[in-house]
Amino acid sequence: MADLITIHEPDDPRLHDYTGLTDVELRRRREPAEGLFIAEGEKVIRRAGEAGYTMRSMLLSAKWVDTMRDIIDEAPAPVYVVDPALAEQVTGYHVHRGALASVQRKPLPTAAGLLTTARRVVVMESVNDHTNIGAIFRSAAALGMDAVLLSLDCADPLYRRSVKVSMGAVFSVPYARLDTWPTGLETVREAGFTLLALTPDDRAKALGEVAPHRMDRVALMLGAEGDGLSRRALAASDEWVRIPMSHGVDSLNVGAAAAVAFYAVATGRPSA
Repeated sequence: MADLITIHEPDDPRLHDYTGLTDVELRRRREPAEGLFIAEGEKVIRRAGEAGYTMRSMLLSAKWVDTMRDIIDEAPAPVYVVDPALAEQVTGYHVHRGALASVQRKPLPTAAGLLTTARRVVVMESVNDHTNIGAIFRSAAALGMDAVLLSLDCADPLYRRSVKVSMGAVFSVPYARLDTWPTGLETVREAGFTLLALTPDDRAKALGEVAPHRMDRVALMLGAEGDGLSRRALAASDEWVRIPMSHGVDSLNVGAAAAVAFYAVATGRPSA
C-alpha cells in the first residue's frame, strides 16, 4: 500500500517530477533523460497501470484520494496530497482533473522487432505537434493499426499533452523510432510492407483505387501539419495516395486525415 504524504511547500524536493509541466522545452529534455512521463486524470492513470507501466509517485488533491483509493492501495509508490493552489504553483497550471502520476518509461522496442508481427503500420515524419500525435495514436488504436514508427524529430508520444489527447491510447499501440530518415524506411520495406505516402497531391491515387485493405502488409506514411511529407519521404514511398476532397477543400488536418486513412487501411472500407 502506498504512503499518503501531505506536502505544504512547493519547493519540496519530493515534487521534482511535477515541476514546470507547462514548460514544453524543459519537459522535452527532462522527461526522456530522467526516464519518466506524466499521466493526468484518473482514466489515463488507470490505463498506464493496466498497460504495465510502473508508477513513481502520484500527486493528488485531497478530494481525489477516495476516488483513487484502489490505485493507491495497489501502488508501491508514494502519494503526495496537496492543496490545489500548491499543485498549481508546482506544475504551472490549474490541475483540473486533480490527479497526476509520475510514471516510469519502458525501453522502446526496435522498429525491426515491431515489424515482425505487424500488418498495418503508421509511419510519421516530423509530426511535432503533441495534440496531433495524441489524436493519431487514439485513431490508430481505435481503428486497428498495429504499430507506429516515428522519425527522430516527431514529438514525444508520452508527453503529457499527447497522452491526455489520446486518452491513454498511446499505451495501447506499440511504437518505435526510426534511427535514420528516410533511409530507415528500407527496414519497413524489407519486412514486406508497401509504403503508401498520404498526400493531397493531384498525382496521388485515391485510397479506394489503391485498395490498401487488400494488401498483405501496409505502412501508411503521414507528414507534419501544413508541410506534409517531405520530397525525400515521398520519393522513398512505393505509392502516393490521397483522400478525395469535396467543396473546394484541399486537405484535412493530419489527425482527421489519419483517422479516415486508418479506416480505409485497416477495416476494409476504402475511401472512394
